Amino acid sequence: MTVLKVRPGVMDIKRYIPGASKIEGIDRIIKLASNENALGASASAIEAYHQAADNIHLYPDGDCVELRHAIGEKYEVNPEQIICTAGSEQMLRMLPRAYAGLGDEILFGQYGFIVYHMAAHAVGATPVTAEEPDHRVDVNLLLKAVTPRTRIVFVANPGNPTGTYLNPQEMQQLRAGLPDDVLLVIDAAYADYVDRDDYDSGLGMVDEGPANVVVTRTLSKLHGLASLRVGWTYCSPEILNVITRLRGGFNVTGPAQASGTAAVQDQAHMEASRIFNDHWLTRLSEEIRGLGFKVTPSVTNFLLVHFPGGAQSAKAANEHLRSRGIIVRPVGNYGLADSLRVTIGKEDENNAFISSLKEFCQKA
Repeated sequence: MTVLKVRPGVMDIKRYIPGASKIEGIDRIIKLASNENALGASASAIEAYHQAADNIHLYPDGDCVELRHAIGEKYEVNPEQIICTAGSEQMLRMLPRAYAGLGDEILFGQYGFIVYHMAAHAVGATPVTAEEPDHRVDVNLLLKAVTPRTRIVFVANPGNPTGTYLNPQEMQQLRAGLPDDVLLVIDAAYADYVDRDDYDSGLGMVDEGPANVVVTRTLSKLHGLASLRVGWTYCSPEILNVITRLRGGFNVTGPAQASGTAAVQDQAHMEASRIFNDHWLTRLSEEIRGLGFKVTPSVTNFLLVHFPGGAQSAKAANEHLRSRGIIVRPVGNYGLADSLRVTIGKEDENNAFISSLKEFCQKA
């Protein structure tokens, strides 16, 4: 019998398990597990998607020209330095293929997005983590973990599943402390939710040079296009020239490009989504803390809730919520077995979550 040889690292990958969306025996589901926009996509994005249906027999624009220019105008960056992908995750997986391999190291914080582990193993590189005190990336600890084998440093800013962030001074410190031949990847998937004077997504760092900074973004979160898989990356021309050789020729579908262009141009929907999220982020944080739970301060559209009773208490709370048709995200795979991640939902969904959590406290 022929035995196919699998490249080193592949069998070390733990399968990504998406957030659940169904509970057997329960019809009405409240899904607060996947950090989706509670208000959904904008009406203009949905209309653009429907109109694009007339052309699904045609190949899409392989260079995403209209989408890139809309993004460039919105975020005041050079569209010629933007590359669009099927969600930002596609880029997070392509960068190690281009810049790391067997014997190399890929570094990130201990609560870094699980895909960083997967992307490292896929190319035979070794994933290395640095401790995150208080569920927040520590620049000094990251830099301390850099070795001559380090090829890529991933920083989710804001972080997932923590919801915390680094300020521009910390990001500049990190960049200055890295060798020029180490790629700094700023995963800013949740940047659109952040409205703080001491936060910056890092786009300007790309233009400052040297050419070792990449910023990945997505339209899955604030823009509400999670199902369409639209991401974009801002990088130097040198890096773009490399990555363009790895991506598929038509990696972003026509309907996704059309909808993404309309979504980026719909400032009113973006602002409405941000205002709604800010209100409920504050209210839910206060309600949950009022029940005696610790909540990591978040600037995203989710909260990391810690249970004083530890892993067993978090598991029991999750089971209770599921019995009420409410799905949240256990994060034991991040080493946070005593915690649950909760997405900001619609008003009635948020109220239902709080009521169910109160029930759990009373039972406990």
